[in-house]
Amino acid sequence: MLRKRIFAALLLAVVLLYTTVLPVSANVTVSSPSVILLESSTGQVIYELNATERRSPASITKIMTLLLTFEAIASGKVSLTDQVTTSEYASSMGGSQVYLAAGEVQTLDTMIKCIAVASGNDASVAVAEHIAGSEEAFVAMMNEKAAELGMVDTHFEDCCGLTDSDNHYTTAKDVAIMSRELTTKYPDIFHYTTIWMESITHETRNGAAEFTLTSTNKMLKQYQWTTGLKTGSTSKAKYCFSATASKDGIDLIAVVMGAPDYKTRFEDAQILLTYGFGVCNIYVDENQDALENLTVEGGIAEEAGIRYEGEFRYLDVAGSDLSTVEKVLELPETVQAPVTEGSEAGRAKYYLNGAEIGSVPILFTDSVEKAGYIDYLRKVFGFFLL
Repeated sequence: MLRKRIFAALLLAVVLLYTTVLPVSANVTVSSPSVILLESSTGQVIYELNATERRSPASITKIMTLLLTFEAIASGKVSLTDQVTTSEYASSMGGSQVYLAAGEVQTLDTMIKCIAVASGNDASVAVAEHIAGSEEAFVAMMNEKAAELGMVDTHFEDCCGLTDSDNHYTTAKDVAIMSRELTTKYPDIFHYTTIWMESITHETRNGAAEFTLTSTNKMLKQYQWTTGLKTGSTSKAKYCFSATASKDGIDLIAVVMGAPDYKTRFEDAQILLTYGFGVCNIYVDENQDALENLTVEGGIAEEAGIRYEGEFRYLDVAGSDLSTVEKVLELPETVQAPVTEGSEAGRAKYYLNGAEIGSVPILFTDSVEKAGYIDYLRKVFGFFLL
């Protein structure tokens, strides 16, 4: 029971960490009705305005399409060298497109460029069909993933955002969630979203023809720290943008929805990003220092190795002196067998100005079974045989 209560308390702490807006005095003025700014590595929200208001997302829908595509690549279901055939249906997509012909074959790598750079609706549908068999099946996967990520105000009806259906909606907050998932888990996406212009070759029954992909993300030329991510616009959605940028080790995501024109979405994104870089400081402990083994009592082995679960990151926007952060290891002097590899041995806790700002679990790297009667006899005989 106590263990369940501790787990529930930790879970609540994590939820609060990833949903609480940092207590900053935000001097931010934007023209768009719904925006959010967060730091990517920690997930901390820095600024938001109507961030949970449901809105039509237009082509920033494709962020989820790209996320599922990279997941499929990571799982081995598909590969960048796959030959993707454009169906008659995919070729018929209107809106932004790269004019793929029915029956045209391109590699998945090229199709991702068509989606990420030129926002090709035809390429999005072709990829969806390649991965799931049909756009309908792929959209079901999109909604399942949204639910998995906690995107509670999101529902997709297509894979490209071309629809004007009232049942195709999301929020700035949910867009930030899927943008963070894509960029932190699959940073290779930046190889595509930083392309300004690149040519592909259409090879059809009518011969070969060059076609130039030009990025819809004008911030690549306007804001030097831009790394992506995706624009979108329809008459219903107006102008949307999920912008990513990196500067001095800080990665930010700014989502703008419902901007009145295409210039405003870029201006508002730049305002948010500039503000974020101005107030954010990151403390990072990579936790590469070696930890001494723990003594195990009553086990078949006398020691068990331990390691940090991972690095520790803390986002500060209050101008604190992060060089004063203290790390305190909370570990027992000895542990009782049995010990299970991967279970928690203790924690590394971090303090700033006397207040705890977070912690990282320290895990066992070995399993040690509880010693039995025979094991003790072996130890005794071993001692006398030395």
